[in-house]
Amino acid sequence: MENNDKIKAPCHVAIIMDGNGRWATSRGKKRSAGHKQGAKTLEQIAIYANKINIKYLSVYAFSTDNFKRSAEEVGFLMDLLIYYFNNKLVKLSKEGIRVIISGRKDHLRNDVLESIDNIQKITKDNDRLVLNICLNYGAQEEIVDASLKIANDLESKKITRDSINKDSFYKYLYQDLPPIDILIRTGKEHRLSNFMLYQASYAEIYFSDSYFPDFNEKELDSIIEDFSKVERRYGDVKRIEK
Repeated sequence: MENNDKIKAPCHVAIIMDGNGRWATSRGKKRSAGHKQGAKTLEQIAIYANKINIKYLSVYAFSTDNFKRSAEEVGFLMDLLIYYFNNKLVKLSKEGIRVIISGRKDHLRNDVLESIDNIQKITKDNDRLVLNICLNYGAQEEIVDASLKIANDLESKKITRDSINKDSFYKYLYQDLPPIDILIRTGKEHRLSNFMLYQASYAEIYFSDSYFPDFNEKELDSIIEDFSKVERRYGDVKRIEK
């Protein structure tokens, strides 16, 4: 897509990275193999998104509800996250990619929190793609947490009631990011699973039949090309010039 000057990259793309476990079991492998391959795919997609000038890429790495999985799988995922934060994502820093983390810190191991702090410090001055990794994240929880922050600021008189609106609300979310343009869910499922509901209010939503480990640059290009043809009216009606 980078060679097609007529297609402009969207500002903010978000991906629900679903299907890692099913990708593995369909090949007779352990679910952990799917998570490993999914991590490699994320690295490739992030580098490519940066190359085609996408400014923000948000990905659903681990939800608050994923703690309901077996202790073995949760432990493996946490170890995998630490490995990628401490090793693979450092490579992304050389590409000018900034890594930020969205989500609650409770229930996360200390070594996970340390690796989060480390990667954010290493990449904080990078000025190209912002890779927003949603970890121990839930959109409803994010909205509740934002509302509590607003309540505290109202009580301490840092803000007034009149200053609260749908735009200022973004500043109270885990990260102050622009609205999502394209929301992609891989893995053949058709639901949002409590992912960035506020930011996705007017997102164009694409459901992919690919399991995330099989998702690639070509499919992302196809989605962006389709997105470029959409007339985004934000509730308005098309105006027909006379």
